[in-house]
Amino acid sequence: MSDLKQKTNALHAGHDTKLTGGTRAVPIYQTSSYVFNNTEHAANLFGLKEFGFIYTRLNNPTNDILEKRLAAVEGGVGAAVFASGSSAISSTFLTLLKAGDHIVSSNSLYGGTFNLLNVTLPRFGINTSFVDPDDVSTFQAAIQENTRAIFIESLGNPKLDVLDIEAIANVAKANNIPLIVDNTVATPTLLNPIKYGANIVIHSLTKYIGGQGTSLGGAVIDAGNFDWTNGKFPEFTEPSKGYHGLKYAEALGEIAFIVKLRLEGLRDFGGALSPYNAFQIIQGLETLDLRIKQHSKNALEFATWLTEQDEVDWVKYPGLAGDKYNDLAKKYLPDGQSGIVTVGLKGGYEAAQKLADNAKIFSLLANIGDTKSLLIHPASTTHQQLSLEDQLSAGVRPELIRLSIGLEDLEDLKNDFKQALKA
Repeated sequence: MSDLKQKTNALHAGHDTKLTGGTRAVPIYQTSSYVFNNTEHAANLFGLKEFGFIYTRLNNPTNDILEKRLAAVEGGVGAAVFASGSSAISSTFLTLLKAGDHIVSSNSLYGGTFNLLNVTLPRFGINTSFVDPDDVSTFQAAIQENTRAIFIESLGNPKLDVLDIEAIANVAKANNIPLIVDNTVATPTLLNPIKYGANIVIHSLTKYIGGQGTSLGGAVIDAGNFDWTNGKFPEFTEPSKGYHGLKYAEALGEIAFIVKLRLEGLRDFGGALSPYNAFQIIQGLETLDLRIKQHSKNALEFATWLTEQDEVDWVKYPGLAGDKYNDLAKKYLPDGQSGIVTVGLKGGYEAAQKLADNAKIFSLLANIGDTKSLLIHPASTTHQQLSLEDQLSAGVRPELIRLSIGLEDLEDLKNDFKQALKA
């Protein structure tokens, strides 16, 4: 089974039908807790002498299958799922870092992530330097003695900048720190950051992997390729006070991070994914390959059409021949550039808001990756809390509309956009 291709793994990995009563579909294990065989069995589970199910905040059979599938399709050694993408990101940082540590991050981020790094984590003594990812040398220049991670989005939301993951991974490796990549917009179908040197991959499962707009979820995939014993991460090499002196790196080897994330991140911060949502997300993962390629095809055609509209000032989509990131897209996203398109209207901020108010098929809401087409005006919503300078750094201009192109007939989408432009 280890030699199966990605599309097959998305349908089969982690599910042994002989262990689930012959069920072809993954069952929903809607339970909070699990009966132990006896007190010795319970003690062994809590003492990490054997693996098993203790409490659904830590693990669950439905979630376990989703985790194994995500690890398989991303090429990792293990995964942990969370209640949301934001929970996955915050739990990763709070498990990995401590007060006094430092992060170097690309400046083109989802607004919620930017605020986590810029506002919330500094309250815990963890600070971030934001750099322009177009110039890879800025990552090295921002490295400090206490830097313990580099964080990027593989395809920035909503800037749609394609990052040179391989070059940034080389910077991380040279400084003995992990590269953490949010791969939500690209998805594992279109891009596997681990192939280019990433150490940890994060997803908001709410978006393309779930794909239906029904369920929140997040995931962290561990590549198992980082040396936690290099001297910069004593929490992995010194005895753990929470687990009777356990030394994570020594005891767990390549899965040290993902186990620590589960044992501390889920145990202490509690951002557990519900089994029902895990089930829903599994359904989405099974059709991801088909959907994301059609999303990408539709987005490219729609972006091309937008460039021909008189009311449009500019269009950004990495698949367009003239786009700034087209060459990087050919390297990292040759099978499609996902379903997000950004467009700037000549009428500026007010015109963008009016268009959003008058669209009929495009739904005005704060999400991406649905089968239905969506739009939003980031300057007044998702990135409203950022300063104007930070908005512009993230690629959010006043006239920008972010479009998540769905699976509808493109002629209907074009006609809807035409009428909204006239309005």
